[in-house]
Amino acid sequence: MTLDWPGQRPTMLRTFTVLLFCIRLSLGMTSIVMQSQPELWIETNYPQAPWENITLWCKSPSRISSKFLLLKDKTQMTWIRPSSKTFQVSFPLGALTKYNAGLYRCCYWKETGWSEPSKVLELEAPGQLPKPIFWIQAETSPLPGCNVNILCHGWLQDLVFMLFKEGYAEPVDYQIPTGTVAIFSIANMTPESEGVYICRTHIQMLPTLWSEPSNPLKLIVAGLYPKPTLTAYPGPIMAPGESLSLRCQGPIYGMTFALIRLEDLDKSFYRKRPIKNEAYFFFRALKIHDAGHYLCFYYDGSYRGSLLSDILKIWVTDTFPKTWLLAQPSPVVQMGQNVSLWCQGPVDGVGLALYKKGEDKPLQLLDTASTDDDESFFLNNVTYSDAGIYSCLYLLSWKTSIRMTSHNTMELVVVDKPPKPSLSAWPSTVFKLGKAITLQCRVPHPVLEFSLEWEERATFQKFSVDGDFIISNAEGKGTGTYSCSYRIEAHPNIWSYRSEPLRLMGPAATGFLTWNYVLNEAIRLSLFMQLVALLLVVLWIRWKCRRLRIREAWLLGTAQGVTMLFIVTVLFCCGLCNGVLTEETEIIMPTPKPELWAETNFPLAPWKNLTLWCRSPSGSTKEFVLLKDGTGWIATRPASEQVRAAFPLGALTQSHTGSYHCHSWEEMAVSEPSEALELVGTDMLPKPVISASPPIRGQKLQIRCKGWLAGMEFVLYKEGVQEPVQQLGAVGREAFFTIQRMEAKDQGNYSCRTHTEKRPFKWSEPSEPLELVIKEMYPKPFFKTWASPVVTPGARVTFNCSTPHQHMSFILYKDGSEIASSDSSWASPGASAAHFLIISVGAGDGGNYSCRYYDFAIWSEPSDPVELVVTEYYPQPTLLAQPGPVVLPGKNVTLRCQGAFPGMRFALLQEGNQVPLQFQSTSGNSADFLLHTVGAEDSGNYSCVYYETTMSNRGSHLSKPIMIWVTDTFPKPWLFAEPSSVVPVGKNVTLWCQGPVRGVGYILHKEREATSVQLWGSTSNDGAFPITNISGASIGRYSCCYHPDWTSPIKIQPSNTLELIVTGLLPKPSLLAQPGPIVAPGENMTFQCQGELPDSTFVLLKEGTQEPLEQQKPSGYRADFWMPAVRGEDSGIYSCVYYLDSAPFAASNHSDFLEIWVTDKPPKPSLSAWPSTMFKLGKDITLQCRGPLPGVEFVLEHDGEEAPQQFSEDGDFVINNVEGKGIGNYSCSYRLQAYPDIWSEPSDALELVGAAGPAAQECTVGNIVRSSLIVVVVVALGVVLAIEWKKWPRLRTRDSETDGRDQTIALEECNQEGEPGTNTSSPSSVSQETSVELPVPI
Repeated sequence: MTLDWPGQRPTMLRTFTVLLFCIRLSLGMTSIVMQSQPELWIETNYPQAPWENITLWCKSPSRISSKFLLLKDKTQMTWIRPSSKTFQVSFPLGALTKYNAGLYRCCYWKETGWSEPSKVLELEAPGQLPKPIFWIQAETSPLPGCNVNILCHGWLQDLVFMLFKEGYAEPVDYQIPTGTVAIFSIANMTPESEGVYICRTHIQMLPTLWSEPSNPLKLIVAGLYPKPTLTAYPGPIMAPGESLSLRCQGPIYGMTFALIRLEDLDKSFYRKRPIKNEAYFFFRALKIHDAGHYLCFYYDGSYRGSLLSDILKIWVTDTFPKTWLLAQPSPVVQMGQNVSLWCQGPVDGVGLALYKKGEDKPLQLLDTASTDDDESFFLNNVTYSDAGIYSCLYLLSWKTSIRMTSHNTMELVVVDKPPKPSLSAWPSTVFKLGKAITLQCRVPHPVLEFSLEWEERATFQKFSVDGDFIISNAEGKGTGTYSCSYRIEAHPNIWSYRSEPLRLMGPAATGFLTWNYVLNEAIRLSLFMQLVALLLVVLWIRWKCRRLRIREAWLLGTAQGVTMLFIVTVLFCCGLCNGVLTEETEIIMPTPKPELWAETNFPLAPWKNLTLWCRSPSGSTKEFVLLKDGTGWIATRPASEQVRAAFPLGALTQSHTGSYHCHSWEEMAVSEPSEALELVGTDMLPKPVISASPPIRGQKLQIRCKGWLAGMEFVLYKEGVQEPVQQLGAVGREAFFTIQRMEAKDQGNYSCRTHTEKRPFKWSEPSEPLELVIKEMYPKPFFKTWASPVVTPGARVTFNCSTPHQHMSFILYKDGSEIASSDSSWASPGASAAHFLIISVGAGDGGNYSCRYYDFAIWSEPSDPVELVVTEYYPQPTLLAQPGPVVLPGKNVTLRCQGAFPGMRFALLQEGNQVPLQFQSTSGNSADFLLHTVGAEDSGNYSCVYYETTMSNRGSHLSKPIMIWVTDTFPKPWLFAEPSSVVPVGKNVTLWCQGPVRGVGYILHKEREATSVQLWGSTSNDGAFPITNISGASIGRYSCCYHPDWTSPIKIQPSNTLELIVTGLLPKPSLLAQPGPIVAPGENMTFQCQGELPDSTFVLLKEGTQEPLEQQKPSGYRADFWMPAVRGEDSGIYSCVYYLDSAPFAASNHSDFLEIWVTDKPPKPSLSAWPSTMFKLGKDITLQCRGPLPGVEFVLEHDGEEAPQQFSEDGDFVINNVEGKGIGNYSCSYRLQAYPDIWSEPSDALELVGAAGPAAQECTVGNIVRSSLIVVVVVALGVVLAIEWKKWPRLRTRDSETDGRDQTIALEECNQEGEPGTNTSSPSSVSQETSVELPVPI
């Protein structure tokens, strides 16, 4: 039985117009009305006789255009190019006569060419209105029944529109619209609405003047019968050339069945009318374009249709795509372990088979139902025989010639011990003084724990989760040979083979010092010596004041004052830098307090095997110390992700009893001690710790009871009450008891205890009592951060705590502990506020912050907490939108944040909001955030982060942002070609479909082809569709649209249409520019592209643009592309191609490239000299002037000469240096031979020099003068030094005598030791006395 193709019975197909509309809308497809189609209508000055003066108007629907075209009877053309781009233009016709009567259409120019033509306007003889156009437009998508709008276009304004139905004498409806189109609505079509409709118009003032009736339109109803079933024989996956039968079966006999392919709804429409209740649609030789999604329906003789069948996907391929195989938990398994093999591939609805290399038959099979349920192949209790190379293939239950391509394999390794790891050292294997080495133990699969051994010490062993071990070389004890091993989670008692040994060496072993160490020590020593020298200079000045003459004492005193002033200034500057005169209080973060707890393998008798764990919130922790009653030992370096260390105690004995706490050691600091864990013996559990925030009357209060073992139950007691106040089950190591509303009756002393989960209970000692007293308080302050509380390491964070009360002091808390304070300011009246600053946030600075203020004895309530999250510690989460990132207004959308670890707290952030939108704590590794009844304000970029709440809110990296669109229509994507849409034959091109919506697939359509290139899913490589080795089969018009992988009623818009043109198939044309290649700005220009074949379409191209500039279809061999009022950006390199109308887009070779300059002056040329710019005796120099344009004349100019020196057509000028006249500055310019009056700008100046030239003489004289001056200065210095050397003995004797006299005077004035009434000696005697008793200084 043959198929009825769409083009064979056009009359019958018109009956299905409404049915196809309902099918389109039920599948979420857009309307087939061309949005780019312009509108054509009539205007007249004579309403009662419109044919007396007619003007046709053409309007583009959505964009301005530079050209409009009016077509008459498909032969005559009139086009208008308005002075500026506009939406609409007019075409005056005047009085309607038999000469201008006919069929009219109009088009407008787009970036990619002419638009689709408008609807046909038929102008007949005068005295009769044009016949209106009648079509339908669907609005909603219920089946059965559609809401249908019937549109009637009357061409004139202010007409009366009448809707008639066959069988009714009177009109069914009438309208008087303000424009040229009337819309008649038929809501919820029923069988009573079926029938044949027509439309007519008449002028309001002349009711007797009617138009001809429109073409009739028959409406039918779909979806009145149950849906059929659609199946494929032999199967839904076949090879090209094979036959396929699609069976459509319904419950009613005598119906006509129809089959539709969704990828080409209008063209792939097949019908059959069998005798029975089923129909077979045969494909005798399948082609690639037959692949797609099919559905069927049936209808009766009155064209009443059924519901649509379920969609059936048909694959037509000659080669199956690759599959890949994954092993869980690891491809390296222990003997006796279970392993799951996951086989995945892009083809769904097909079974899978597992193969092992060396065996012909498959080991295991999975049918279609199992693959749909995401089941896997399972190997139970593996042995050495299970080791090998595995692969998986598709399993078909029918015969086909589809080839199985090469597939990815997976090697399964079965070992008694895990294979040995690799061990490396960073930064090297040689210690440097004061530096440590990190040993890195690595394996390619997940590991439970690593162990490090030191061959020189048998008792040495360190453990790590991430395989990093820090080794220090204190006293030379770090050198030696190391090796590592590991164990996996499936078999924690079996350690792997040890790695290859690695030897560490250092200064203590090799006996050498490093340059860095020597340099650092030298700098430290020099700084210390400079400080000591400065102090000695000050003391020496003080002492010398008594020994030197007045002038020298004054100079040294001045130096002392300057030195002291310098010291005071430095100290004053340091005080300003480190003072507290700023408004912000810097938070000096203490080293975070670690957490101490106990773990056991025996919940009912925990003392049989006890291990103490110490964990730090700081990622820079190096080592831990466990103290017991003042003594302790060092544990291993903690893991990078779980910063902790284990202290195994084993069976608890009397020697283990005591009070324990731990410290964490960082680079330069030791943390505060953890809370004390007291072990009192085997009959009593450790005492818990109880705490609570200050109680506030009428508010909820949580009492925290922290135990030391996991899996314990908690009991809260109140003093004076025998029975427990509250009990909580096993919820970890801590519990929170809640008092819903704190009142006076709830005041008192509380304590808590823990006990084992099962009987007989083992109880702990009661905690220390906690007194709850309600005090009068100020209202809580306003507390926030100036920026977002989700920060990266190293960021600056400022907390703002404020209250309207005056003169208050503030306290900042982190996780309930006071970390900073700010005293009250009495100088500033008004509200009080404090700013607490963290200059550089670290991994341990995260946590829950709050603040309080107080005034003498009255405190405020605690502020609302701010959760500070420090990111970039854990891996990045993923954020997905369900059902998708595009949501209808008023609907709900769920954002799922998927993390890497369970038990985390999640936060949702929106771009533009400082505070996270939502928080959520879950026991799993994901959280769902619900955005309820979204609106336009909810559109934006969202991201999420997860963090742990027990250890300083260490968070993950921020997820990649996801854009949420709240709209009823997908934004329109954009399709473009890279590198260009005009591609030479045999080259490669990539079609890019890009839009603002992320996480959505794209689908590419080619016009007049049933197949589509598809990318399924959200990972579509940004919508790239590569086409390699392009040929004539690739040419055509392309468009793309979004392809969401979820069911959504949101409308999808197609992209722009891209015309892919392949060049190199026809002889190349020629391209000329009129009036020439150089045009002044504002002038008009015309490109003339001359081809060799008639009936061609010409395309103008510009280098650097991805799409053609313009297309024309002239009647002859040449196309003229007119460019009015050119501008500077129109400069560039142009070319053109052409293709035949009978073979569209199979274009010619490129024409020769034509460079266009839009400028008042041609660009300046370049000027160079050959062989150099310096003359040699008897040799000439050739100056070469080069410009960017052909057909020019060059001129050379020499500075100092008024007239040009030489002219040349090739730009070469020979210069000689007779009598030194060739030396100087030269420049050149050119003019077009076609425009001799327009000269270019002159080139950059070029200087020629020579031995006889003034420049060389000037350079030589300058060098001689400079050299002479240097010699004179050196000789003069030598003479002065010789004279002074000869005078030295006499000067020394004379200066000694003078110094004696001067020192006598200085001693008298400086010491002032003379007594009243004592005879003063003469200067001469004093001088003589001084010369005898005092040593003479040299």
